[in-house]
Amino acid sequence: MRHLPCYKEETDINTSLLFWNNIISTCGVPKIIISDRDPKFTSEFWTNLYDMLGTKIAFFTAYHSQTDGLAERMIQTMEDILRRFCAYGMEYKDHEGYTHYWVTLLPAVQLAYNTSQHSTTGETTALVERGWNPLLPVNRFKRNLLTIHPTPSDCHEMWKKACDKAARCRAEAKEYNKQRWDKTHMEPDFKEGDKVLVSTLNFHNLKGPKKMRDSFLGPFTIIKFIVRNAVEVKLTEEFSSELSQAILLDRGG
Repeated sequence: MRHLPCYKEETDINTSLLFWNNIISTCGVPKIIISDRDPKFTSEFWTNLYDMLGTKIAFFTAYHSQTDGLAERMIQTMEDILRRFCAYGMEYKDHEGYTHYWVTLLPAVQLAYNTSQHSTTGETTALVERGWNPLLPVNRFKRNLLTIHPTPSDCHEMWKKACDKAARCRAEAKEYNKQRWDKTHMEPDFKEGDKVLVSTLNFHNLKGPKKMRDSFLGPFTIIKFIVRNAVEVKLTEEFSSELSQAILLDRGG
């Protein structure tokens, strides 16, 4: 996990320099990047950069939580953590009255996150990535000083055990999530030309109070499939063309 403070107005070039100086220089070229649809990552510059590096880019689809549930959950966790630093503006006072510039606290947040055990892998991010856990101040009171600096063979053994355990935990987590998904989910069997009802849950520009709206609109005819469970529908004349978008389908609606 790396935290890179930047401005919303950052250019593609500046973003790429941040990426080089803080990610590639320490971790190497990633095989895949999971991101939202920020224009910086969909621009021609970044598209060409991905091709040159051989990196695959995977974007989240709006309202499609199955894209990568683990990544989405991690992002939500980080948002919750960072929100506590940013909630009061660029500077804030803690409970003891000290004034902090929140950006200066990011390294501490990064260290805390990377040395915390994760339920998916059963290990810390640092141990899985590097093969050892960084020495924390609290460790000086818990560990023998002779074992603070492990030998190369110790590091290799710890890294191997961490990778093996992480692989087992990932497999168990994947199987657990699959069982939960299969237990309640039924894949839609719609085809082009079928008429479907569309949930109004994610429409924010409909008229009238939200609580008074119909739960579903339609029926509408399916024009084409965008992906397996996202389709384009033909709206009837009574609805504005502004509502024309990809609709996620589910057996439930």
